[in-house]
Amino acid sequence: MADEKKVTDAEVAAKKAKKTEKKAKKGPSKFSPKNVGKGIVRFFKDLRGETKKIVWPGPKMIVKSTGIVLATILVLGAVVWIIDFAVSGGIGALNSAANEVTETVTEDVSDETDEHDHDHDHDHSEDETEEDKTAEN
Repeated sequence: MADEKKVTDAEVAAKKAKKTEKKAKKGPSKFSPKNVGKGIVRFFKDLRGETKKIVWPGPKMIVKSTGIVLATILVLGAVVWIIDFAVSGGIGALNSAANEVTETVTEDVSDETDEHDHDHDHDHSEDETEEDKTAEN
């Protein structure tokens, strides 16, 4: 029986080789509506044969696969939400810290400016008094 199968396999291979040789002798196929129609018919016949080979999953397998997909979506969604929440909180904290530093620096600068203005006014008044003293002398 194994020998018969080998012979049939060999015969099939020989037939395929002969068909290929015949096609090669004919040369390249020319475009014609007849050839296009044959190609379309062959496509759909092959499509039908391939769909018959498909092993479709049963209802239990579909429910199990759907459950796995939904669970995976929920877990990944939760992970993304946690990461987003953490990053948003971190950015908010950095923004708050930056605002505090900016306010502190602004207050320090305005205090220094006020002190400098008072010192400058004070120096200026001293200059006037010295000038007044010199003018009086």
